[in-house]
Amino acid sequence: MISREPTLERLAIAKSLLLDPFGLDESDLTRALNQIKSHQVDEADLYFEYTRSEGWSLEEGIVKTGSFSIDQGVGVRAVSGEKTAFAYSDDISAASLLDAARTVRTISNAAQTVRVRSRVKKLATGRSLYPGLDPIATMDSTTKVALLGTVERLARAKDPRVAQVMAGLASEYDVVLIARSDGTVAADVRPLVRLSVTVIAEQVVAGKSRREVGSAGGGGRFGLAYFDTARITQYVDEAVHAALTNLEARAAPAGEMTVVLGAGWPGILLHEAIGHGLEGDFNRKGSSAFSGRIGQRVAAKGVTVLDDGTLSDRRGSLNVDDEGNLSQRNVLIEDGILKAYMQDTMNARLMGVPVTGNARRESYASVPMPRMTNTYMLGGDKDPKEIIASIKKGLYASNFGGGQVDITSGKFVFSASEAYWVENGKILYPVKGATLVGSGPECLKRVSMIGNDMKLDSGVGTCGKEGQSVPVGVGQPTLRIDGLTVGGTA
Repeated sequence: MISREPTLERLAIAKSLLLDPFGLDESDLTRALNQIKSHQVDEADLYFEYTRSEGWSLEEGIVKTGSFSIDQGVGVRAVSGEKTAFAYSDDISAASLLDAARTVRTISNAAQTVRVRSRVKKLATGRSLYPGLDPIATMDSTTKVALLGTVERLARAKDPRVAQVMAGLASEYDVVLIARSDGTVAADVRPLVRLSVTVIAEQVVAGKSRREVGSAGGGGRFGLAYFDTARITQYVDEAVHAALTNLEARAAPAGEMTVVLGAGWPGILLHEAIGHGLEGDFNRKGSSAFSGRIGQRVAAKGVTVLDDGTLSDRRGSLNVDDEGNLSQRNVLIEDGILKAYMQDTMNARLMGVPVTGNARRESYASVPMPRMTNTYMLGGDKDPKEIIASIKKGLYASNFGGGQVDITSGKFVFSASEAYWVENGKILYPVKGATLVGSGPECLKRVSMIGNDMKLDSGVGTCGKEGQSVPVGVGQPTLRIDGLTVGGTA
């Protein structure tokens, strides 16, 4: 069997799902784009998408839900200056395509008709970061349910205090086709899977019952075979450990103190408190705490932050972004100096800087905007044990729950889901109810020690912005931050 080059293979799959069944070909796409360009616009694109999703959940030893859905449609966009006109339809046909094109072309201030010159087709060369497979088909339904049953069995066997186990398995097969007014045609086939484990532990002390929750999980852009017994056991161990640790937790102290953040998922604080502030749209509008600060010191020496959409199999990675641009490895902060923002096509054009491959949208019914992919801080030279040992009195936060940030001021609030009180370099006991309060730019400047243990999260992140959610990755090494405010319950 002769295989095709991956870019051509992805294009063939996209055409077979998004054009051929509806009697469309590339001439229809050109005709729609020419309709838009008959009025003066800076750029225009068509975004076709086919998504097949499946989800299973187990609770109390039985399957609570099983879902399956197929969604498909096309989004049509025209951009003139700072203005965007957008229309979408779940009816993929030549008539609806032309109707949407006629609708969005009215965005232009220029009412005159202009001569349309056909552009030579350019096939966007994408990367090959993940397999172009349908993950739903990589495991039959019986095996999927049995996998969730294994989670339940392993969790309950870990400790008699485990009172409840919930597990979820999600798979998605996403195929996109993008045609742009500059002649670019791009396609991607994006598998995505995730296994989540939540454990509730309960114990009775002095006649009072106490219940605590622990969660774990992971995933990425591959098939369901990734979740073998060793991987499932790892997730179960992490979830049970978190729940049992929180059963023993005391009320967290409050005040300004030294805080050490663990490696991996605690990078979600970096994502929220700093990452969003480095997205191009906020900086073009001057509404970010980092606006106009390229070339300035915004963090302590040694702090280097990247957004990298080119990591193999990662949840936030993309062969091409949602405008058909090649994904990139972008250095945002280097040794404490702000180097760049994340850009889509429109914001890059208006700011006079290169596109960075960060255009993302939730679906064909959404407008693209600059978004993060996999955002992480590079490691330093300190042993994590040395960092914890350096704390006279402070908090070690090894895992995080939710949080929020104000982009304009950079101020954030985050809750630690697993944290410990440390004195004289020794971890004394777990604490509960700790929240970290601070400013993203100020937080970066107070980083005093950077561990040599940088790692990425296990593949569970979803980022929200202006009502759109997209899969992302985060990561960081163990970090010591001096003088961070902790809101506690003690």
